[in-house]
Amino acid sequence: MAGLSETGDRGAEPKYGPEHGKRILALLDQPPPAGYSNWTAPLLARELADIHEQYIWRFLRRQKIDLSGRKSWCQSTDPEFVPKAAEIVGLYMNPPENAVVLSVDEKPSIQALERAQGYLKLPNGRAMIGQSHDYKRNGTTTLFAALDVATGKVTGRHYKRRRRLEFLDFMNRIVKPYEGKEIHVVIDNLSTHKPKRDLWLARHPNVHFHYTPTHTSWLNQIEIWFSILSGKSLNGGSFRSVQELIAHITSFIADYNDQAKPFVWTKSVVHQKRMKPCFAV
Repeated sequence: MAGLSETGDRGAEPKYGPEHGKRILALLDQPPPAGYSNWTAPLLARELADIHEQYIWRFLRRQKIDLSGRKSWCQSTDPEFVPKAAEIVGLYMNPPENAVVLSVDEKPSIQALERAQGYLKLPNGRAMIGQSHDYKRNGTTTLFAALDVATGKVTGRHYKRRRRLEFLDFMNRIVKPYEGKEIHVVIDNLSTHKPKRDLWLARHPNVHFHYTPTHTSWLNQIEIWFSILSGKSLNGGSFRSVQELIAHITSFIADYNDQAKPFVWTKSVVHQKRMKPCFAV
């Protein structure tokens, strides 16, 4: 009868304990072996020698550590980040009365890639749109673009280069329709945008530049539109010449402006699981 008791120790002794988990985490803080870009469970098991890779996978899952997961981020080191960001967001949400707010930037070196395209039929009968792996480079263009924050409409112009000369030519063209109005331009810190002595701004006292903090391209709304352009117009396209590429982008801008709406500047709620501590110290 004593053998049927539910009390006392049961089963085999655990093979791995807290000290093994600490060694796994400590090794993750070290660079991977020469020639490898990141750690994997087999690499960890090889370096630790006495811990099986299956246990390493289970341990990492419990700790919610994804070795293959990758996210990119852009962290500003600008000491004046808060006042600069507040100034720009304020322009978006509460622009000065009767003023125009433009978001300006350029998308350089857009390539006119020519690919063979068509429909690909798989053995199971499914048809897919496809393109060949090979491509031909037919030149590049640089697109300067300005987004009217109030209407969402975009003005674009193509140039071969992105010097101060091209930037000022584009600025002359986009401010001309708003003659007599106060114009606020959100722009980044590219050297061609902010020379030491800005004679152009002196000749245009109604234009005010608002520079985004360093490494905060996401504060410039034209970058949202550039993402839309890439996703809906450029990705997967095939262009036999730069002129064909320019005509393609021009057509997209015209169609986009026919149904343009202003971006609603909001901050989404971030739901992030809290990490549980690995072991008590």
